[in-house]
Amino acid sequence: MTSTSKTILDASTIVVVGDTEWIEVYTAALREQFDVTVQTASTVDTASELLQHTAVDCLVTDYRLPEQNGVDLVRHIRETTTTLPVILGTADGSETIASEAIEAGVTDYIAVRDPLEETVDDALWRTEQALRDAQRTDTQRERARQFDATFHDTRSATWVLDPDGTLTRVNQAARDMIDADADAVVGDPFWTLPWWPDDTQTSDDVRQLVETARQGAFGHAVVTEDGVTGERVLELSVQPVTNERGELVSIIADSVDITDRVDLERELRQSEELHRVTLNNMTDTVLMTDEDGEYTYVCPNVHFIFGYTADEIRDLGTIKDLLGEDLFDREELATEGVLKNIETTATDKAGREHTLLVNVREVDIQDGTVLYSCRDITKRKQREQALATLQETARDFLYAETHQEIAQHIVDDTPDVLGLDASAVYLFDTDANHLQPAAHSQGMREAHGPLPDVHADGRDLVSHSFVENEALFFDDVHNSDRLTNPATDIRSAAYIPLGNHGVFIAGSTAVGAFDDVTRELADLLAATAEAALDRVSRESQLREQDRELQRQNDQLSTLNRINETIREIDQAVVAAETREEIDHTVCERLTADGRFRFAWIGTRDDSEEAVTPRAWAGTGQGYLDTQSFATSGANVEPAGQTADTGEVTHVSNVAADLRAAPWRSDAISRDLLSVLSVPLMYNDLSYGVLTVYAETPDAFDETVQTVLAELGETIAAAISASERKQALLTTSMTRVEYVIEDSSFVLTQLAAAADCTLTYEGGVQQTASGNYVFVTVDDAPLDTVVDATDGLTVVEDVQQIRGGDTGGVLRLRLSEPFLATELADHGAVLWNATATGGDTTVVVDLPSSVEVRHVTQFLTDKFNTVNLTSKQTRKQASEHGFYASVLDRLTDRQLEVLETAYYSGFFESPRKVTGETVADSLGISPQAYYQHIRTAQRKLFGALVDDHTPVAAQHAD
Repeated sequence: MTSTSKTILDASTIVVVGDTEWIEVYTAALREQFDVTVQTASTVDTASELLQHTAVDCLVTDYRLPEQNGVDLVRHIRETTTTLPVILGTADGSETIASEAIEAGVTDYIAVRDPLEETVDDALWRTEQALRDAQRTDTQRERARQFDATFHDTRSATWVLDPDGTLTRVNQAARDMIDADADAVVGDPFWTLPWWPDDTQTSDDVRQLVETARQGAFGHAVVTEDGVTGERVLELSVQPVTNERGELVSIIADSVDITDRVDLERELRQSEELHRVTLNNMTDTVLMTDEDGEYTYVCPNVHFIFGYTADEIRDLGTIKDLLGEDLFDREELATEGVLKNIETTATDKAGREHTLLVNVREVDIQDGTVLYSCRDITKRKQREQALATLQETARDFLYAETHQEIAQHIVDDTPDVLGLDASAVYLFDTDANHLQPAAHSQGMREAHGPLPDVHADGRDLVSHSFVENEALFFDDVHNSDRLTNPATDIRSAAYIPLGNHGVFIAGSTAVGAFDDVTRELADLLAATAEAALDRVSRESQLREQDRELQRQNDQLSTLNRINETIREIDQAVVAAETREEIDHTVCERLTADGRFRFAWIGTRDDSEEAVTPRAWAGTGQGYLDTQSFATSGANVEPAGQTADTGEVTHVSNVAADLRAAPWRSDAISRDLLSVLSVPLMYNDLSYGVLTVYAETPDAFDETVQTVLAELGETIAAAISASERKQALLTTSMTRVEYVIEDSSFVLTQLAAAADCTLTYEGGVQQTASGNYVFVTVDDAPLDTVVDATDGLTVVEDVQQIRGGDTGGVLRLRLSEPFLATELADHGAVLWNATATGGDTTVVVDLPSSVEVRHVTQFLTDKFNTVNLTSKQTRKQASEHGFYASVLDRLTDRQLEVLETAYYSGFFESPRKVTGETVADSLGISPQAYYQHIRTAQRKLFGALVDDHTPVAAQHAD
């Protein structure tokens, strides 16, 4: 069977020597399972000829060969190469043959045994492992060559130190810096060497830098060096070198001569204008030229991009020689003044090509007319190329069919995308609440060991990344307190969640393997894999979704019918004038289309022990007459239970527990087989219960329950609005008086803090800037009361409206609604409130439609101790409707100005304040104040004359 995932065997060239049975089966397996090039040979000479003319990645031979044996072939190969992997296998295995093979330099030895298939599988695995080992060895050699090239770079001084900080090697660039024998100081501590001045501070700085490297971290410092050519400033950096076990084996120190840069920076500070202009336009390197392209200014850090000094840049010629011909259109620059983000390429002193973004601006500074700011985006371009490679990899993910296959793809592609050998993927098992290892690389297994199942409790790194949906990157994972396997050889590690599917892990035995680009690529690889996992999950759920869609379509048809009924009810409720009309309308509309058999609305009686029906409709056949609808006891009817708990009561099948309560048998006898009772609640006040019955079981699914529960809130709000409306029109009202003993009430707090008496007699404003209330102060200076508000968090601001030495009027801005506003929501009017340091007496007017017990319950729930001290029935002035009509005419701002003027004493005779004073307190101009006052007066008189002419005439008589 052909492998579905790429391995190192794919695209490899393997020479197979011999004609024994296991060799033939092994060759066939290679060709069948892998995209591999296989060359066969039967003799040592034929195999040698192939090796001379073919690029071979591995050779596999049997011991038995004509004329010569496999060991002879190994010896012949090792005469020309020591790096080619060679595997020898034989069915005639013996300790002697194995010893000869190992002595000859064989990479691996296979003892052929039955069953033959196991031997072939083992041979395939050993071949793959030999290729990986050879690849890893080549990588190490390449890194060694790269280090030698860096070490011998003549542009920077480099030192190699032992872990204890003593010198072991020094390159020629460093030797040229001192007039001394560098070999003579090998073995001395780095901070005592002749490169550094003989002062304690520099020695301590260098020593601290070495100590930083010994602790496994990179370090940088700027030091002064007394060299052959004079004093120079060096940027000294150190980095630790560790082995595969993370142990420090050496320290590399190198330096960059920044003397010129320091000098140039000092010169830049001496020219304020040039310094300011260049800083305002600087990205990485700034150049300035005249109209002919001749340099008038070269930024001192030009070598960071181009490798040249400023003088060398000038010696190159004009700006065209550096950035190329036709970089921009001169006429376009003259028109625009500045041209941004021009992309071009330039070659540095070492011959490396850089991609630059150049901004060009017209200037007039010290003979310079054109300013160029250059930014090196070479790394960005390299990242874009890496992303293009990742996109190719992502396409492979999208063809996977299972989560397991995607997991294996991630592991197989990690070395190519991230350059890391250790990787694994955990997938989440929702049933077991475990993260299970679905795929892992051989490098992960070798460095970390077997991967266990992980419980998704957030305690270790894998589950924490998954549960918190957080990508974790570690330069050294051993520094994490969540590491559960301290024996792991993994040092650098990344844990990236794959959405709801699992976690992707990538790592390395080296410290600090994740730079910015690698992190970005790891995130993108994980995101692409997550998208593929999402796709597979979606496809596996399609059939279930189709079935669910059909079910939802059925529900939608039902819901449309219910919504149509609810819309009709909403329209009818809005148009209703009285509570009775609302109750009857709701019941009739719910039962009109036959979906619900019976519906009724009831309220608790005065004893609150039972629910009394108020309105009903449908085919109840006397059901209401057979029940008492008690609110307490065992197995009460759903309406009574809802009235008692204030929660929705649902009985999906009345017949399911027929003997549990008498009401069930009465309901069944009338074909009432399912019940839903919802509370009619608004602003924490109960307006009764709505109970609906259907003639089929399970008639009230979750959607219907939600819709009817919301309908209950709508009905309660409509009833509340109706009662408030009736309260404005009724001439009968109840005045109740309460004493509130609660220090949390704002008036009580303020009266106690200021040791005075506060009185509220009306005047509440709710604006976009806050809640305002007017209070009268007795027995205390206003300044004392104002100072007392500093300790009250509920009072955000206070303003003196009117007053003298021992009293007056204040306007308080509160952080929460005042009691009068909350009572108004319940249809009640706060007529008066008088607060002393101990308690507050409030007088509340209630229309006949609002029950006293509702208001009492509201106040009891809000305050600690509430005592009802008096209750009397009064006649309300018929002009209350006139007051409402005036409020409808006034805007909020006009009402605010009118009330402030009134409480300030503006309308008294003689006036206690001027209009200018009131305007200043409101933060408006006098002209705006008088305009608001005149408008409010005009609307007031308009309401009086236009709407209440009969009343005025009656008073005239």
